[in-house]
Amino acid sequence: VVVISDLHLGSPFCRCEPFLEFLDGLPRDASLILNGDILDPWQELPALHRQALDRLRQESARREVVWIRGNNDRSCTIADPGGIRFAPSWPADGPWQAIHGHQFDRLLHGNPVLIAPFRILYWLRIACGGEPVHVGTYAKRWSWFYSVLRRHVSRKAVAHARRTGCRTVICGHTHSVEDMMVDGVRYLNTGSWTEEPFVYAVIKGEDIELVPVKAGRSSGERGI
Repeated sequence: VVVISDLHLGSPFCRCEPFLEFLDGLPRDASLILNGDILDPWQELPALHRQALDRLRQESARREVVWIRGNNDRSCTIADPGGIRFAPSWPADGPWQAIHGHQFDRLLHGNPVLIAPFRILYWLRIACGGEPVHVGTYAKRWSWFYSVLRRHVSRKAVAHARRTGCRTVICGHTHSVEDMMVDGVRYLNTGSWTEEPFVYAVIKGEDIELVPVKAGRSSGERGI
C-alpha cells in the first residue's frame, strides 16, 4: 500500500511532473491511497493537472485507488471517477489508518478569527512585492505558530488512533513531513506536493516507512 497526500491539483504550486513520475514507478500490485487535498476544486485545472487527474482514473482500472476526503476536496465530485473509491479515512479498522488530518485542526481549519488576519497578512505581503507561495509554505514562516499547529494536529490524531485501536496513524494537512512516536502511537505525515521534500508512505505487512521522491527518479527506481 502506498499513501500520498496534499497534491493540490489546480493550485499553481502543485508539482505535477514529479507526481507523474512517481505514478510511473508504482508496482503493479500496489494499492494507492490519496490522503486528502488531492484537488482544489474551485480552481480551473491546467492541462498537466487534468492529465494527472485522468491518470488517477486510469490507475483505478488496474489497482485499488482510495481517495480520502480532505478539507479542500471534502465535497468535490469529479466526472467519471472510474474505479476510484471515496472515503473519510482508510481502512475502517486495522493496525494503521490514513486520515487527512483537518478533523484534528481546531486552530486554523474552520476558525475565521485566525484565518482572516492570516490571509490579510499574506495578501499584504504579495502587494508589497513578496513572491507568491502556497499558504502552507507561508504558514511555516511563522515558526512558533506552525510548530504549535503541528503538535496540535499530531496529538489529536494520536488520541483518535488510541480510541480506534490502531497503532499507526498517517495524516497530511499540515504539509510537514513527520515520523514520530507519541503516547505509544506512531504518527506519520506525508507532507505535500506543493514543496519539497516529496515523500510517500509504503506499507508492507507490519512494516511502514516514509520514502522520499527524488527529482527525475520514479518511485519504482527507489524500490518500493
